Amino acid sequence: MDKERKLIIAGNWKMNKTVAEALDLVQGLKRELGAIKEVDLVICPPFTALSEVSKASLDSNIRLGAQNMSEHGGGAYTGEVSALMLKEFSVKYVILGHSERRQYQKESDALVARKAAAAHAMELKPIICVGETLQEREGGLMEKVLETQIRGSLAGLSKEQAVESIVAYEPVWAIDTGKTASTEQAQSAHAFIRSILSGMFDEPAAKRIRIQYGGSVKAANARELMSQADVDGALVGGASLEERSFADIVKNSI
Repeated sequence: MDKERKLIIAGNWKMNKTVAEALDLVQGLKRELGAIKEVDLVICPPFTALSEVSKASLDSNIRLGAQNMSEHGGGAYTGEVSALMLKEFSVKYVILGHSERRQYQKESDALVARKAAAAHAMELKPIICVGETLQEREGGLMEKVLETQIRGSLAGLSKEQAVESIVAYEPVWAIDTGKTASTEQAQSAHAFIRSILSGMFDEPAAKRIRIQYGGSVKAANARELMSQADVDGALVGGASLEERSFADIVKNSI
C-alpha cells in the first residue's frame, strides 16, 4: 500500500497480561511479524511487564510503548511513572490522553499537553488520543470536541515536536464495543484533524503527522480503513491481546 506516511500500528494491551502471558504474546508476535518492514509496529504492555517484554523484543522489529506516564520528572508523586523510568526499558512511545483516562481519571487536555511536552523532553514519541462520545457525535458536536481536544492536548508543542507525535482518533463509542466508524466517517474525521493541525502548525508539518484510527479495528476492516488517504495506522485494543488477530490486522494493512 503506497502511503506518503509510514503506517504505525500499535497494540494497547490495557490492564491485561501477566508477565508470563506478555512474554508468550511477544514471542508469538515476533514469529508472526518478524519480516514486516512496511509498518512501524508498537506494543504497549502494562507497566509490570515492560522490563521483560523490553528484553524479549530488543532484537526485533517491534517497538515498545507505555500506556501512560506522569508529567513530572520525579519526586513525591505516589503511584506515578516518569518518562525517565520508561526510557530505562527502551520505551519509544507512550499513549497519552486515552479516553479511558479522560473518563475515569478525569485527565484534561491541559494535563495531556504537559505530559506530551515531558515525553518529548525525554525523546519519547507521544500517541495523543482524541475522540468524541456517541452523544457528542449525534448532537453535531464532533468537530467542536475534536478541535478543542487537539488544540488543548498539543498546545505548546513546537512544529518539530508535533511531527514526531502521533495523533490517535478514537471515537469513544467505537472502543471495544464492536462498533466501528465507517471508512467514510474515519476518513472524514482524520481529514478534519489534519486541517486543525495545519492551522496550528502549517500544512507541510500537518502532512507529516501520522493519525491513527482506534475503535474496534479488526482484520476484516483493516485494509479498507488503512487505504483511506488520512488514516496512517491503528491503535488496537482488544484485538491486540491475541497474536493471530493482531498479526492479521498488520498483514491486512499492508
